[in-house]
Amino acid sequence: MPPRCNWRSPNYQPLRTLTAQKTWCTCNRFPAMVAPPSPHLTVIIPVLNEAPTLPKTLVGLQGIESLEVIVVDGGSQDHTVAIAQALGARVITAAVGRAKQMNAGAAIATGEILIFLHGDTQLPTGFATMIPAALAVSGAIAGAFALQIDAPQPAFRWIEAGVNWRSRWLQRPYGDQALFLNASVFRACGGFPDLPIMEDFEFVRQLARRGEIVIVPTPVVTSARRWQRLGIWQTTLINQGIVVAYLLGVPCHSLAHWYRRSRGFPISPPPG
Repeated sequence: MPPRCNWRSPNYQPLRTLTAQKTWCTCNRFPAMVAPPSPHLTVIIPVLNEAPTLPKTLVGLQGIESLEVIVVDGGSQDHTVAIAQALGARVITAAVGRAKQMNAGAAIATGEILIFLHGDTQLPTGFATMIPAALAVSGAIAGAFALQIDAPQPAFRWIEAGVNWRSRWLQRPYGDQALFLNASVFRACGGFPDLPIMEDFEFVRQLARRGEIVIVPTPVVTSARRWQRLGIWQTTLINQGIVVAYLLGVPCHSLAHWYRRSRGFPISPPPG
């Protein structure tokens, strides 16, 4: 495995946009390379009643060459579908459940690279060049972005720091960090496991056994709504409790039931 980039080093500079010549960081985490032709990218967004947050996500994807956007609706009762269609996305329907929805989107995707994005998360400017550069790193099997939470409270900076440390050093980014990988790799892995919860966690575990998951230091920006619903620390404790219980072998259907009750969701909670 290639050495990891020490992004806290005084000599470190973030990943720069891929130009016609090369992309790099000063610690050689992303080595100099000749830019290949831009691959066809597909962004897959599973949604359920995402009308308040989806417009901002989709607007950031407009005007990008060789980009396909697929919104997979799980039965929204609001204006999610109309918004997605009005903003130029291809919309399909699937059985509710993030794993089912993302797999359905991947099944019809035409892109060489798949990007799985939450409906309340915005990709950074320049993502269409950052992603191919990250996947070109020797040993890379997949990638994701650092996380930024769209809220000013100092407590969120602690959460961001913890997420970004875990992602970089433990190879465990979660779904809200816009996981991306080559379509051929996704299909060889069999897609997301059909679980009612923890599908991204389990999929990332499988990927980490095959190669390195590269973390692009430029962050995605995600909504703070999941933490604001119950409170920052209570939400964090619930999320970590779910992870520990999953690793201890608690059945996923039990975890999903407990999670939905603790969060005050109906039987089928919205992704995000």
